[in-house]
Amino acid sequence: MAKFLITGANGQVGYCLTKQLQGKHEILAVDRDELDITDQSEVQNTVENFCPDVIINAAAHTAVDRAEKEIELSEAINVKGPQYLAEAAKDVGAVILHISTDYVFDGQRTGQYKETDKTDPQGVYGKTKLAGEQAVAKANDKFIVLRTAWVFGEHGNNFVKTMLRLAKTRDGLGVVADQIGGPTYAGDIAAALIQIAEKIVAGEEVQYGIYHFTGEPYVSWCDFAKAIFDEAISQNVLEKAPFVNAISTADYPTPAKRPTNSCLDLTKIQQVFGIEPSDWKKALKNIKAYAE
Repeated sequence: MAKFLITGANGQVGYCLTKQLQGKHEILAVDRDELDITDQSEVQNTVENFCPDVIINAAAHTAVDRAEKEIELSEAINVKGPQYLAEAAKDVGAVILHISTDYVFDGQRTGQYKETDKTDPQGVYGKTKLAGEQAVAKANDKFIVLRTAWVFGEHGNNFVKTMLRLAKTRDGLGVVADQIGGPTYAGDIAAALIQIAEKIVAGEEVQYGIYHFTGEPYVSWCDFAKAIFDEAISQNVLEKAPFVNAISTADYPTPAKRPTNSCLDLTKIQQVFGIEPSDWKKALKNIKAYAE
């Protein structure tokens, strides 16, 4: 039984990590109320006292639009926090697993982004997440960065829940059709992180570094919305689906620029760890849990 420190325990992935690790390993699951990761001495004290084998950082400032104005807060949570956790992990000989994002790329290329492709974040969120990756890598050579995208789950706020909520009061919805990516189930991200961590604590030789993990098949937000409604209708979660109107990014301006292409190449994580892409269609079979 290994010791896991989970940060961001009330977030989508943190919640799933805590749930999946219970009974299997000794865990200390903390959210911002229990541990302020932007406080270096607090991080050091917590890590020294618990002395984990693995730290999984699932804490982040993910409010993409708010980040454009909340620059200092974004830097504190997305850069300094991961740095302090990675440094503290190194001090006790722990490995750190850190969640990152497709927003580290400009989202303009055709095809899928590999781990080695040039990064070029377009907004504060992406820039701070990239700086966080770099801070973790610099602070601790025993690190895994897992880049993911379009996260959804039964716990917390996400696109699936928003669509189901809006469907109850609207006959029609405009959903962006020119942004493509892989919806990713939070429970699958948690499972992937745990699988990697367990290989490490078992003493297996591991290739540290950056990995991509998302769902397949790749779809537009518009097509994802239609799939959500189809599943909700089939399971009687909705009586009728709203009409989904395909709109462009230009039709729905936001403070932060969204990537047009969020498709990540998943070959490396499959080859190194045998981890298959998240099956988002299968995750939607549990649609009733998202509607509660």
